[in-house]
Amino acid sequence: MEQSDIASKTGDIRPLRRKPESLAKLKRAARKLFVERGYHATRPQDIAREAGLGHGTFYLHYPDKRACFLAFVDDARQELHEFMLARQPAEKTLEKTIAANLKGIYEYSAQHPGVLAAAMTDELVIDAEGAQATPLLVRWGFDWADVVREAMRNGQASNSYDAEIVGQAILGAIHQVASEGARSQRKREEVLDNLTRFLVQALKP
Repeated sequence: MEQSDIASKTGDIRPLRRKPESLAKLKRAARKLFVERGYHATRPQDIAREAGLGHGTFYLHYPDKRACFLAFVDDARQELHEFMLARQPAEKTLEKTIAANLKGIYEYSAQHPGVLAAAMTDELVIDAEGAQATPLLVRWGFDWADVVREAMRNGQASNSYDAEIVGQAILGAIHQVASEGARSQRKREEVLDNLTRFLVQALKP
Protein backbone atom coordinates (compact mmCIF):
# COMPACT_ATOMS: atom_id res chain seq x y z
CA MET A 1 0.00 0.00 0.00
CA GLU A 2 1.39 3.41 -0.94
CA GLN A 3 2.02 6.07 1.66
CA SER A 4 -0.74 8.20 0.12
CA ASP A 5 -3.28 5.42 0.71
CA ILE A 6 -2.20 5.01 4.34
CA ALA A 7 -2.29 8.73 4.96
CA SER A 8 -5.77 9.10 3.46
CA LYS A 9 -7.13 6.55 5.94
CA THR A 10 -5.56 8.31 8.91
CA GLY A 11 -6.82 11.74 7.96
CA ASP A 12 -3.35 13.10 7.24
CA ILE A 13 -3.51 16.10 4.88
CA ARG A 14 -0.07 15.36 3.38
CA PRO A 15 -1.48 13.24 0.52
CA LEU A 16 -2.51 16.52 -1.12
CA ARG A 17 1.17 17.06 -1.82
CA ARG A 18 1.87 13.46 -2.78
CA LYS A 19 0.49 13.62 -6.30
CA PRO A 20 2.74 16.44 -7.59
CA GLU A 21 5.68 14.70 -5.94
CA SER A 22 4.98 11.41 -7.70
CA LEU A 23 4.49 13.23 -11.02
CA ALA A 24 7.88 14.90 -10.65
CA LYS A 25 9.48 11.51 -9.98
CA LEU A 26 7.81 10.01 -13.04
CA LYS A 27 8.96 12.89 -15.21
CA ARG A 28 12.56 12.53 -14.08
CA ALA A 29 12.46 8.78 -14.62
CA ALA A 30 10.79 9.07 -18.03
CA ARG A 31 13.35 11.62 -19.19
CA LYS A 32 16.21 9.37 -18.10
CA LEU A 33 14.82 6.28 -19.82
CA PHE A 34 13.68 7.97 -23.02
CA VAL A 35 17.19 9.40 -23.40
CA GLU A 36 18.95 6.13 -22.56
CA ARG A 37 16.64 3.63 -24.28
CA GLY A 38 14.46 5.59 -26.67
CA TYR A 39 10.69 5.66 -26.90
CA HIS A 40 9.99 2.16 -28.18
CA ALA A 41 12.23 0.34 -25.69
CA THR A 42 10.74 2.14 -22.68
CA ARG A 43 7.62 0.75 -21.01
CA PRO A 44 5.31 2.41 -18.45
CA GLN A 45 6.31 -0.15 -15.83
CA ASP A 46 9.97 0.66 -16.47
CA ILE A 47 9.28 4.34 -15.80
CA ALA A 48 7.36 3.58 -12.62
CA ARG A 49 10.10 1.25 -11.39
CA GLU A 50 12.83 3.82 -12.16
CA ALA A 51 10.80 6.40 -10.21
CA GLY A 52 10.45 4.04 -7.24
CA LEU A 53 6.66 3.99 -7.59
CA GLY A 54 4.01 1.37 -8.14
CA HIS A 55 3.00 0.55 -11.70
CA GLY A 56 -0.52 1.87 -11.09
CA THR A 57 0.83 5.28 -10.10
CA PHE A 58 1.94 5.85 -13.69
CA TYR A 59 -1.68 5.69 -14.86
CA LEU A 60 -2.80 8.20 -12.24
CA HIS A 61 -0.87 10.79 -14.24
CA TYR A 62 -0.76 9.51 -17.82
CA PRO A 63 -3.27 7.49 -19.85
CA ASP A 64 -0.46 5.76 -21.75
CA LYS A 65 3.23 5.90 -22.67
CA ARG A 66 2.59 8.20 -25.61
CA ALA A 67 1.10 10.88 -23.37
CA CYS A 68 4.08 10.60 -21.04
CA PHE A 69 6.49 10.92 -23.95
CA LEU A 70 4.75 13.95 -25.42
CA ALA A 71 4.86 15.57 -21.97
CA PHE A 72 8.61 14.94 -21.97
CA VAL A 73 8.86 16.55 -25.42
CA ASP A 74 6.92 19.63 -24.28
CA ASP A 75 9.07 19.96 -21.17
CA ALA A 76 12.26 19.71 -23.25
CA ARG A 77 11.02 22.34 -25.70
CA GLN A 78 10.08 24.73 -22.88
CA GLU A 79 13.38 24.11 -21.12
CA LEU A 80 15.32 24.90 -24.30
CA HIS A 81 13.16 27.97 -24.93
CA GLU A 82 13.93 29.39 -21.48
CA PHE A 83 17.60 28.47 -21.87
CA MET A 84 17.81 30.44 -25.12
CA LEU A 85 15.78 33.40 -23.84
CA ALA A 86 18.36 33.92 -21.12
CA ARG A 87 21.06 34.16 -23.82
CA GLN A 88 19.45 36.64 -26.20
CA PRO A 89 21.69 39.56 -27.26
CA ALA A 90 21.06 43.09 -26.05
CA GLU A 91 21.50 44.35 -29.61
CA LYS A 92 18.76 42.72 -31.69
CA THR A 93 20.48 42.53 -35.06
CA LEU A 94 19.70 39.58 -37.28
CA GLU A 95 23.27 38.30 -37.10
CA LYS A 96 23.51 38.53 -33.32
CA THR A 97 20.07 36.95 -32.84
CA ILE A 98 20.85 34.01 -35.12
CA ALA A 99 24.29 33.54 -33.55
CA ALA A 100 22.83 33.60 -30.02
CA ASN A 101 20.10 31.09 -30.90
CA LEU A 102 22.50 28.70 -32.60
CA LYS A 103 24.95 28.93 -29.72
CA GLY A 104 22.11 28.34 -27.25
CA ILE A 105 21.09 25.12 -29.02
CA TYR A 106 24.65 23.80 -29.00
CA GLU A 107 25.23 24.74 -25.35
CA TYR A 108 21.95 23.18 -24.24
CA SER A 109 22.81 19.98 -26.10
CA ALA A 110 26.20 19.86 -24.43
CA GLN A 111 24.73 20.39 -20.96
CA HIS A 112 21.84 17.94 -21.49
CA PRO A 113 23.27 15.10 -23.60
CA GLY A 114 20.74 13.11 -25.57
CA VAL A 115 17.65 15.09 -24.56
CA LEU A 116 17.03 16.82 -27.88
CA ALA A 117 17.82 13.68 -29.88
CA ALA A 118 15.32 11.70 -27.80
CA ALA A 119 12.67 14.42 -27.99
CA MET A 120 12.89 14.63 -31.77
CA THR A 121 11.62 11.06 -32.14
CA ASP A 122 8.09 12.34 -31.50
CA GLU A 123 7.50 12.47 -35.26
CA LEU A 124 7.37 8.66 -35.18
CA VAL A 125 4.70 8.52 -32.48
CA ILE A 126 1.21 7.81 -33.77
CA ASP A 127 -1.87 7.86 -31.56
CA ALA A 128 -4.70 5.33 -31.56
CA GLU A 129 -6.73 7.31 -34.12
CA GLY A 130 -3.83 7.52 -36.53
CA ALA A 131 -3.25 11.25 -36.00
CA GLN A 132 0.39 12.22 -35.87
CA ALA A 133 1.80 14.48 -33.20
CA THR A 134 3.43 17.64 -34.55
CA PRO A 135 7.15 16.80 -34.73
CA LEU A 136 9.42 18.77 -32.43
CA LEU A 137 11.54 19.81 -35.42
CA VAL A 138 8.48 21.33 -37.08
CA ARG A 139 7.58 23.24 -33.92
CA TRP A 140 11.12 24.61 -33.72
CA GLY A 141 10.71 25.64 -37.34
CA PHE A 142 7.71 27.72 -36.25
CA ASP A 143 9.92 29.39 -33.64
CA TRP A 144 12.50 30.26 -36.30
CA ALA A 145 9.69 31.63 -38.47
CA ASP A 146 8.97 34.10 -35.66
CA VAL A 147 12.63 35.19 -35.74
CA VAL A 148 12.38 35.75 -39.50
CA ARG A 149 9.15 37.76 -39.17
CA GLU A 150 10.73 40.01 -36.58
CA ALA A 151 13.73 40.57 -38.85
CA MET A 152 11.35 41.44 -41.71
CA ARG A 153 9.51 43.98 -39.57
CA ASN A 154 12.83 45.59 -38.66
CA GLY A 155 14.00 45.70 -42.25
CA GLN A 156 16.83 43.24 -41.58
CA ALA A 157 15.44 40.45 -43.77
CA SER A 158 13.80 40.41 -47.18
CA ASN A 159 10.02 40.53 -46.95
CA SER A 160 9.74 38.55 -50.18
CA TYR A 161 10.08 35.30 -48.21
CA ASP A 162 7.38 33.17 -46.63
CA ALA A 163 8.52 33.11 -42.99
CA GLU A 164 6.97 29.69 -42.36
CA ILE A 165 8.90 28.07 -45.21
CA VAL A 166 12.15 29.81 -44.30
CA GLY A 167 11.74 28.87 -40.63
CA GLN A 168 11.51 25.19 -41.53
CA ALA A 169 14.46 25.54 -43.92
CA ILE A 170 16.61 27.08 -41.19
CA LEU A 171 15.72 24.31 -38.77
CA GLY A 172 16.53 21.70 -41.41
CA ALA A 173 19.91 23.34 -42.01
CA ILE A 174 20.67 23.38 -38.29
CA HIS A 175 19.72 19.72 -37.91
CA GLN A 176 21.81 18.60 -40.87
CA VAL A 177 24.81 20.76 -39.99
CA ALA A 178 24.76 19.53 -36.39
CA SER A 179 24.75 15.91 -37.57
CA GLU A 180 27.54 16.44 -40.07
CA GLY A 181 29.55 18.57 -37.63
CA ALA A 182 29.41 15.80 -35.05
CA ARG A 183 30.33 13.14 -37.59
CA SER A 184 33.30 15.07 -38.96
CA GLN A 185 34.27 16.38 -35.49
CA ARG A 186 34.40 19.98 -36.65
CA LYS A 187 34.94 22.65 -34.03
CA ARG A 188 31.71 24.14 -32.71
CA GLU A 189 32.94 27.71 -33.32
CA GLU A 190 33.61 26.93 -36.98
CA VAL A 191 30.16 25.41 -37.47
CA LEU A 192 28.38 28.29 -35.73
CA ASP A 193 30.31 30.97 -37.61
CA ASN A 194 29.72 29.45 -41.04
CA LEU A 195 26.03 28.74 -40.48
CA THR A 196 25.39 32.20 -38.99
CA ARG A 197 27.05 34.01 -41.90
CA PHE A 198 25.25 31.82 -44.43
CA LEU A 199 21.81 32.46 -42.93
CA VAL A 200 22.36 36.20 -42.54
CA GLN A 201 23.51 36.49 -46.14
CA ALA A 202 20.57 34.46 -47.41
CA LEU A 203 18.02 36.57 -45.52
CA LYS A 204 19.45 40.01 -46.30
CA PRO A 205 17.05 42.41 -48.08
